Amino acid sequence: MAKKDTKKIKGRIKKDVLKLQRMGAEEEKKHKEDKEKRKKAEERQNKKLEEVEVKVSGYLKKRAQFLPKSIIRKISKRIMVTKISPKQFGEIVRLTLEKYSEHLIDPTESAGIIAAQSIGEPGTQMTMRTFHYAGVAEVNVTQGLPRLIEIVDARRQPSTPMMEIYLEPTIEDDFDKVLKVAKDIEISHLIDVADVETDITNMQVIVHLDPDAMERKDVNPDEIEAVLKKVKKAKGTEIEITAEKNKFIVRTGATSYKRLQNLVEGIKDLKIKGVDGISRAIIKRSADGYMIYTEGSNLAGVLEHEYIDGRRVKTNNILEVYDVLGIEAARNSIIHEASATLSEQGLTVDIRHIMLISDIMTSEGDVKAIGRHGISGKKSSVLARAAFEITTNHLLKAGITGEVDRLAGVAENIIVGQPVTLGTGAVTLVYSPGKKKPAPTS
Repeated sequence: MAKKDTKKIKGRIKKDVLKLQRMGAEEEKKHKEDKEKRKKAEERQNKKLEEVEVKVSGYLKKRAQFLPKSIIRKISKRIMVTKISPKQFGEIVRLTLEKYSEHLIDPTESAGIIAAQSIGEPGTQMTMRTFHYAGVAEVNVTQGLPRLIEIVDARRQPSTPMMEIYLEPTIEDDFDKVLKVAKDIEISHLIDVADVETDITNMQVIVHLDPDAMERKDVNPDEIEAVLKKVKKAKGTEIEITAEKNKFIVRTGATSYKRLQNLVEGIKDLKIKGVDGISRAIIKRSADGYMIYTEGSNLAGVLEHEYIDGRRVKTNNILEVYDVLGIEAARNSIIHEASATLSEQGLTVDIRHIMLISDIMTSEGDVKAIGRHGISGKKSSVLARAAFEITTNHLLKAGITGEVDRLAGVAENIIVGQPVTLGTGAVTLVYSPGKKKPAPTS
């Protein structure tokens, strides 16, 4: 009776497993179909949008008028979803031109001060905490004011570096292949897949392999052996593999306990596989397929992987973007990171203020901090530098070297009590009286 019951239970379990597999396959098929539909709908929308953009651009060209591409795209998106007559179309473009000209900045306006105020004031309302990354509870990421300070200080290493890794369309729906990529990216040390034991009696190190951990990390004994052989070359040690292949014995020829301890520490930290700097890789499903979030960042190392879509990979390390992709990419990264940091806190700042700051930070071909070690410390005006930080040092050095201050900026003119060279202060009016007419002769 017991045997029959066991057989029945096994049969039920088998049926349930097959049912779940069918359901999974159906769900995967449905996801692929939905994705294909979305892709086709997107292509149709983009084609329609391009047609409207061409129409708006042609209308402006005929009238010798100008609008930025971003505004043309915005109004084209609105026009695209509504039915309007040619007269209404013309009226929309005319009103847009009118509003655009109203919002153009005035000549000699203090754009820098307005940008500083527009970012500085919302900064006072930001939090000081580290939060879980939106949608990925497992990843901690610095947000709020500390993150904004990191961005404008152009820190070499963010406090919580992370990456968003998108995969090639050929594999982004295949979980097994994505998992393989994640395991290849995530760094694995010997201590993660084995227990390292010190045998003081025989002056040797025994590495006990953990099969479960090796399966999780997708590591095989041959890889471990290859890594241990590198230690042999580097430290002049002898390696011996047992017949069972479940452990490695590393013997050292020296009788020094210190050398043995150094060998143990070196073996524990041995890198078996993965990209340096990527301590953890987490897979998440998005609308387009699977993607990988990482703790730690190494853009150059990640881009070398064949299945990663290099066009969509993101990192929050701005200086890494500069080193790998150049100054224009770094400028875009500053804009993206600062905008995202402010919007996460529910603060709205016009993107043009952020663009101005990113332009100043990257204008000389490298990423400079806004502070005494960057932009503020390299102003041509002595008084402006002294007003920012370390007043006596700047004034003393300027006095010794005989620097001249032309009083061209805002801070230096305020210090000496002169009108600033902005707005009406930038214009000098000169009255030139005409020649006196000779008195009429009688």
